[in-house]
Amino acid sequence: MKVWQCSVCKYIHRGESPPDKCPVCGVDASKFKEIDEASIPEKPHKKRPSEKTVLPSKPALASVIEPDKLKTPPPPETGFGKIAALLIKHHAHPVSVHTPNGILPAAVVLWLLAWVFSADLLSKAALINLIFVIVALPFVIFTGILEWKKKYNGALTVIFKVKILAATLTTASCAISLLWYLIDPGILSSSRAWVFLLINIIMLVAAGIAGHIGGKLVFKD
Repeated sequence: MKVWQCSVCKYIHRGESPPDKCPVCGVDASKFKEIDEASIPEKPHKKRPSEKTVLPSKPALASVIEPDKLKTPPPPETGFGKIAALLIKHHAHPVSVHTPNGILPAAVVLWLLAWVFSADLLSKAALINLIFVIVALPFVIFTGILEWKKKYNGALTVIFKVKILAATLTTASCAISLLWYLIDPGILSSSRAWVFLLINIIMLVAAGIAGHIGGKLVFKD
């Protein structure tokens, strides 16, 4: 059985031919490359104390390494490229995105409770939560763009377009909600409160969609 790998998200497919569309990132069959089963890295396992690693001699090692593997490695990254490589290596985007994704639901619930109970304290708590989100979003967006360009080759399939749209909608809704409340602190007691709350609900749904797609890309399911 042949083994195919998506060149964008690294999804592995086994079959006589690649799938018409990658089930993870949505690219077409042309983005799949046939690879050797042995080239798929195995999950690391802990060695027993009694196990020892036996290294082959230099002549034996040279005989098992393919000629194309002996090519000179690319020069190391410097400056901004080095920083970008470190951010991607240490999963800066998946880690940082937990901040807005964790705070946004609390902010929306607080807005709703403040509206239902006419509680000014709850609305101020929601405002503080949104400020934390606004502070975190620039880094989240920056690392997301880096990962999209470096890890997924800047692919613009449907799944990436939806993720970008959802992230943009989340950011815009958050900024509008924050500015609106700062300009008009009494918005929740006015006749336009439903519009304000709708914007916050849209913000939460958009963040959820972006998070779901991000999880799909990370876990390949």
